[in-house]
Parts: sequence; structure tokens; C-alpha cells
Amino acid sequence: MFSVIGLAIVMGAVFGVFVAHGGNLEPIIHAAPAELASIGGAAIGAMVCGNSLGTIKAVGAGFGKVFKGPVYHKQEYLDVIFLVSKLMKVLRSDGPVALESHVESPESSAIFGEYPKLLKDDDLIHLIADTIRLMVVASGNLNPYAVDDVMDNALKKHHHEALAPVEALEKMAGACPALGIVACVLGVVKTMGSINEPPAVLGALIGSALVGTFMGVLLAYGVIEPLANRMKQVIDEDSEIYQVVRQIIVASLHGHPQPLVIEAARSGIGHHNKPSFGEVFDGLRGK
Repeated sequence: MFSVIGLAIVMGAVFGVFVAHGGNLEPIIHAAPAELASIGGAAIGAMVCGNSLGTIKAVGAGFGKVFKGPVYHKQEYLDVIFLVSKLMKVLRSDGPVALESHVESPESSAIFGEYPKLLKDDDLIHLIADTIRLMVVASGNLNPYAVDDVMDNALKKHHHEALAPVEALEKMAGACPALGIVACVLGVVKTMGSINEPPAVLGALIGSALVGTFMGVLLAYGVIEPLANRMKQVIDEDSEIYQVVRQIIVASLHGHPQPLVIEAARSGIGHHNKPSFGEVFDGLRGK
């Protein structure tokens, strides 16, 4: 919602001030469709040329993140703490073998099934299941530091891949001003072909050519780059839930008392999504 408001403010400030100071939008309106088609088409083509199909699809999905905001909120952070804590409790009380059926088929697990929204995130479920599978295979005899290293590498790889559409958009934004110049040059070439026309016609042609440069810069810094920045913010915020999983598992393997495990889980959550210690503690006591 705020992204829409921001874009409206950008357009209002640029075009509103222009009109307020006596500017005439007619030449811009006349030239804009062709210039946008030229610049936008070239920018999209360059992005397709320089990225994989998966990244291109992720860019499209990323726009949904921009306008919908983060997927995970306070309740989901509570849920993931309860889920992983319950699995670790089974590990302590019943042994690694008791977890085998849960991690091999999370979609059929009674424990995982209590949290349907979390089950929709394949990456999150795989992180939990794959890590606990190591404990099952190793019969619980794992070095917590080694597990921490494995999870750290997995999370870095996941986050790097998640940010691929952001990088693609940032490069697209960087190309737009140059592509605007290309469109402007083509407009000048067209103008030079009409050099014998009267000044009024030449002025209109030159104005149309300059709209190309204007559109390229506006798209880059007023639209695409801000959207890429917001996309990155959403991806970064949603990635916090993966760190919660890591903190709980590693702290539990170290044998830390429950209050410390809770604080480890809460430590990486942004303040607007962070549940209170009491909410977590009371929830765990009821599980």
C-alpha cells in the first residue's frame, strides 16, 4: 500500500509541479507511449538476456511482495518457535528415531500439520526437516558448532538466491537512463530528417526526443529502483524466520535452558514482529 502511495507522490511531485509552473503536458503525453515502449521494451529485453528464467519469474513474483508486504508476522514467528521447540522436545524425550517419520514426510506429520501456513513454505520446512534428519541419522550425536555451520551456509545460499530478482531490477534501473539517451538520440535523428520544417514543428520533434531522456531517468530513480529497494526490505524481513529456526536448534543442541533458547529465538526478530518473552514462554508451557 505504501509503495502505491509513494509512486503517486513521485508522479504528483514531478508532473504536478511542472504543470503548476506553467508546463504543458501535451507534448509529454503525445511522446510518452512511444518512448516508454522503446525504453521499457529494451530494458525488459536486456533483463531477459542477462538472467535465467527462474530469476525472471522471481521478479514477477517479487512485485507481489512489494505491494503485499512481508508474509510473516508475529503469529508466524510464534508458530515457528512452537513447531521447532516441539520437535526438539520429542528429540530429547523419545530420541531421534521418533522424529524420523516427521522429517521424512512433513506434510503427513501431526506436528507440522498444526501449522498449515508454515507448511506452505517449502524452503522453511526443508531447512527444519533436513537439519533434524541429520540428528536422526547421527542418533543425536552432533557437534552444535558443525550444525550451526551447515545451517549458516544453507541460509546464506537461500538468501543469495532470494535476492536475485532484486539484483536484476537494480541493474534494470541502472540501464534505464542510458536507454533513455538511446531513445533521445533516435528522436534527434528523426528531427534532423525534418530539418526543413518550420520552428514550431522542429520544437515539437526536439521536445519529443527529450522526453526519452526524461522517461529513462524517471523510470530508473522514481519507479524501478524504489521498487527494488522495497522488495529487498521484504525479502530481508521474511528471512528472519529462518534465523529463528537456526537459533532454536543450535541453542537446544548446546543444552541451554529454555529461557535462553527463547531469547536466542527472539534475538533475530524485528521489534514489530517480536513476541514477548511471556507470550513465548506461556505458549510453550501449553504445548
